[in-house]
Amino acid sequence: MRKKNTRQIFENIEVIDAGSKGKAIAKAPDGRVIFLPNAVPGDVVTVQTTKKRKAYFEGVATDFHLLSDRRTTPKCKHFESCGGCKWQHMKYESQLYFKQREVENNLKRIGHLTLPEIQPILGAPSEYYYRNKMEFSFSDSRWLYPEELKQEGRIEDRNALGLHMPGMWDKVLNLDECHLQPHPSDAIRLEIKHFATKNKLAFFNPRSQTGLLRTLMIRTSSTGELMVLIQFAKDEPDQRKLLLDHVINKFPEVTSLLYVINEKKNDTIYDQEVHCYHGREFILESMEGLSFRINAKSFYQTNSEQAYALYEVVREFAGLTGKELVYDLYTGTGTIALFLAKNTRTMVGIEIVPDAISAAIVNASENKISNTEFIVGDMRSALSDEIVQEHGIPDVLITDPPREGMHKDVVAQILKMSPHRIVYVSCNSATQARDLEMMKEDYEILRVQPVDMFPQTHHVENVVLLEKRKE
Repeated sequence: MRKKNTRQIFENIEVIDAGSKGKAIAKAPDGRVIFLPNAVPGDVVTVQTTKKRKAYFEGVATDFHLLSDRRTTPKCKHFESCGGCKWQHMKYESQLYFKQREVENNLKRIGHLTLPEIQPILGAPSEYYYRNKMEFSFSDSRWLYPEELKQEGRIEDRNALGLHMPGMWDKVLNLDECHLQPHPSDAIRLEIKHFATKNKLAFFNPRSQTGLLRTLMIRTSSTGELMVLIQFAKDEPDQRKLLLDHVINKFPEVTSLLYVINEKKNDTIYDQEVHCYHGREFILESMEGLSFRINAKSFYQTNSEQAYALYEVVREFAGLTGKELVYDLYTGTGTIALFLAKNTRTMVGIEIVPDAISAAIVNASENKISNTEFIVGDMRSALSDEIVQEHGIPDVLITDPPREGMHKDVVAQILKMSPHRIVYVSCNSATQARDLEMMKEDYEILRVQPVDMFPQTHHVENVVLLEKRKE
């Protein structure tokens, strides 16, 4: 029995909002929501549905009858195919408007929170070329454009070095340009692809797990330093040396040239040994007189310029006088902890990744900061009664968890410790709202400050200040 085709076409549909994951929102004639990846609020479009669910449709805009005044011309030639910058077709002031609204909606609808007036979102000074880290994938079977598929004959060049197509783990879009990372990122990526193809170095195939070249990571810093890491799928010394020597000769400004030999089925390097082929094992980042070592596995805010603005908000919200004991949860390499340390009596940072804590300890020593202690451990067990007995109840607690937010056991322990003030930094206001709802009986929200770290995307950072309610 053939499955009934449930796709539908809706004419003259007005796009009314921007929703989660960067998709635009419209309404079908029956009132159901339609999620569209290629429209802007204010557009009037014809919709072709692609999926039908009980409460909503997914679809694409196939014809545009009226273009929104929120629209702008995308800067990148790959915009319609690449999933890296889903909002390049929307003016930046509109991006900020919808990001701020998402934060407010999540806190109210998910957290059911009573909020003060939310402060205007802090926009990024640089709308493009702001990322200090990009990771690109090699592929021997790149994604083909529809017009290429219609061509007769064999397509010779199937190699790619770029970003994965949205939702496709095995298809990589070859990038001729990318407007997210500053010079010389494009030049390095294009040269490596050209040289590897010319010298017949095998690009990776994720399905068959064959090939030599897996990924390329490029990190830049505000100090002008440059890290390049190439991940190889197997140990081929002669071919590896050929490529790495070419990178050195072509780009002598590279501060740190690294490689990884990864024979696993996934591309993560966090359980792999990183080898330094040329230069240092790290690059240096600088902020307000502090110097941070950034190695291949380090977490550092990917927008260096806007990271400073974010940390200034954290410092302002923390309201430190120099007398406080402060806990910094999910401290990473200790950037927030070290940024605030001079304003505290004692700073205690906790993080699950041992390499990150090692880097935090080195960074503290390099910056001659002696009032910090860094602890390795899973937050659910590390944030324990024993830690409190050893260090004391924090006056101020700062938490900057990953996208999934804090585990309920961590929230319970925070409530048990009962610090006077909490500064909650989040890259996902939905999970932040969920966590804050568990704390609202004990804590009052005094300030909310969204910060845009990622122009041209739907992602937004948010900082919330909580203070213990008076009994």
